[in-house]
Amino acid sequence: MVDYLQRQIGNYQLTRLLGEGSFAEVYLGEHIYLGTHAAIKIIKTQTENYPIDLFYTEARNIARLVHPHIVRVLEFGMEDTIPFLVLDYAPNGTLRQRYADGAIVPLPSIIAYVKQMADALQYAHDEKLVHRDVKPENMLLGRRNEVLLNDFGIALMVQSLQYKNLQDVAGTLHYMAPEQIQGKPQPASDQYSLGVITYEWLTGKRPFDGLVNEIIAQHLAAPPPPMRKKVPTILPAVEQVVMTALEKDPAKRFTNIRAFAVALEQASQLDDTGTRPLAGPASLPSTVGTVTPFLGISVPWTNEKIAITPSASMIPAMPAGSVVCSYQGHTNPISSLSWSPDSMSIMSASQDQMVHAWDAMSGNRHQVYPDASEVVQRLAWSPDGSRLATAGADGIIRVWDFVNNRLLVSYEGHHGQTIRAMAWAPQQLIIASTANNGIIQVWDAVTGQTLTMYRGHADKVNALAWAPHGPTSTSGRGYYIVSGGDDTSVQTWEASTGKNIALYLGAPTKVLTVAWSANVYSSSSVSSSSVYNGSRVACGREDGLIQMWDTTVNREVLNYRDFAPLSLVAWSPDSRRFAYASNERTIQIWDTMTNYKLVTFTHTAPVRTMAWSPNGKYMASGGDDRLIQVWVAP
Repeated sequence: MVDYLQRQIGNYQLTRLLGEGSFAEVYLGEHIYLGTHAAIKIIKTQTENYPIDLFYTEARNIARLVHPHIVRVLEFGMEDTIPFLVLDYAPNGTLRQRYADGAIVPLPSIIAYVKQMADALQYAHDEKLVHRDVKPENMLLGRRNEVLLNDFGIALMVQSLQYKNLQDVAGTLHYMAPEQIQGKPQPASDQYSLGVITYEWLTGKRPFDGLVNEIIAQHLAAPPPPMRKKVPTILPAVEQVVMTALEKDPAKRFTNIRAFAVALEQASQLDDTGTRPLAGPASLPSTVGTVTPFLGISVPWTNEKIAITPSASMIPAMPAGSVVCSYQGHTNPISSLSWSPDSMSIMSASQDQMVHAWDAMSGNRHQVYPDASEVVQRLAWSPDGSRLATAGADGIIRVWDFVNNRLLVSYEGHHGQTIRAMAWAPQQLIIASTANNGIIQVWDAVTGQTLTMYRGHADKVNALAWAPHGPTSTSGRGYYIVSGGDDTSVQTWEASTGKNIALYLGAPTKVLTVAWSANVYSSSSVSSSSVYNGSRVACGREDGLIQMWDTTVNREVLNYRDFAPLSLVAWSPDSRRFAYASNERTIQIWDTMTNYKLVTFTHTAPVRTMAWSPNGKYMASGGDDRLIQVWVAP
């Protein structure tokens, strides 16, 4: 082996060897001008007898993969005849180093790792790329202990060179799908490899071992040994999911690798009998023919073992994007959810008469409340936690004292029209709401009295949000509201008077969602000069454009572009992070200080509602898959 230590490759001085594989050596490199660090991967081949343009083509294919769980390619070059890649440096090693051979990994950690890897691989598959070499050695741990998939395309870059023999990839054979061994890799091959890794983490052993020819024969024809014979405590449903991913026929595996990750997470929430002790559907007493406003119905736990509800402090540290719990008590698509002010409980609604109250950290259902309207379309918890507002299909907004099971006020100012948006004022019992006619009404949630009507929009209003700051007078004077809708405009106006403050125009497409930032800090050292008190508003448009305006100077300061309509935007409580959901079933969270994408979270269906926990630690999201997931925010 050639020793590259202390040599300069490109603009990097190689300071130490990080690792070596069949195809490449990896060194830690220090940029000779900037002093920054990167991983320098030197490919073990020379290009005298090989068309160099093929290397550049594959390098470009790898470099276009930009994803929070894929190691980013910064540069590709040639040093004499030796090709090399410059990669982001992941300082915390690999999952193989964290979990040595024979180690059994806790199931919650497995779920978190599989979700991150499946998200990365699904992204690559959607880009028509197959990894071909998924294994723990290629799963790196980043600066925040997020998992980063490495070596995309390296096997493909060298497969036409000297590595014709499977002996050269014997270490990888343990994870190789049957069809890949036969020279026909496809996206399902990566799912098989991730299934092998999951099997290994759960049991401490890979399903197939032995000499090279023995491993090949087992992959092609032998069924994996039953997992529960190795570790009897493995849940039957979890074993079934892994065995499906390990089917010999790719067509018999899950539809895609994302479906495998979702199925594994859902199976982890079942007990030994295959039932779901956490937030399972429960039979509710019939309320037909009775008028019982918001009467609480206690739902008994289905399993004695989960009667103790863990507190937030009992939840172990998990990587960003890891699912804390999944709530599956709704039988229809999720329409709305709202956190309690203490970040411990969630109220949620689907397209039925029921409002569900449940523990945000465990998914345990507390109570189910029937609402007087035919369908609960929206709900919102008051900032002080004393009241809940629900908007029904009958066009009436009801305010409840849910602690005492009492209806406090019904607001009928929208005259039976469909409620499109509503929100509580930050420090007062005042609500702003809008319906199909495009008029926004501000009203007293204690008396039901209309305070202001805003008529500045020329078409339906789809979203509104209050500025996070203002005085505490009961009239709401001084508070601003941002709103946007089908007329393509975003407008800010004074809640107490209906006076227009600013009009923001952008792309000539509908505004589907708006948000107003809280305090934005421009540096880690917070001082009076670095705080902008709720100065930014944002909107998400039907064409996938997100725009942000600085309200102090009334100009656009930032925009993002997605490939699908933006259904939701939301700042974290401290406005250091910004989240948006699109109809592509994903939620992305960005750092507002660096504009760096922190995490992508994926649902199996379009997302219809999401909300940060008030403490900023978690995100809850749900939609057409009838599933609400609470997951760790970055």
